[in-house]
Amino acid sequence: MNIKRWLSLAVLFLLALASPLCGQGAAQGQTATGTAQPTTSSTQTDQKKPDGTQAKQPEVAPKPHHYTNSAGQRVQSPTKASTVPSGATAQCRDGSYSFSQNHRGTCSHHGGVAKWLK
Repeated sequence: MNIKRWLSLAVLFLLALASPLCGQGAAQGQTATGTAQPTTSSTQTDQKKPDGTQAKQPEVAPKPHHYTNSAGQRVQSPTKASTVPSGATAQCRDGSYSFSQNHRGTCSHHGGVAKWLK
């Protein structure tokens, strides 16, 4: 491929990448001149208290993930917690809790089993 053809393809590629980005300024709170305008979001989590300090939002535990074990049963994936979660069968060496129903492979990606709970 000659250099002129390669350069023209490169320019077309860059233009194709840049074209979707051109219209995003107005969606991000910018005017037609490109100056930023303050935006407010309905999903803001920080709220000011009457004394001007930030109010802390309560921490929400992430929704636990699950996997299907070798017996075809749905089991909760190992979870980090400050107290022993209900149904935990082992504590892993990295501090997470396992809900495994078999000893084989329990905490295999978490440093192994530190102690069995049941």
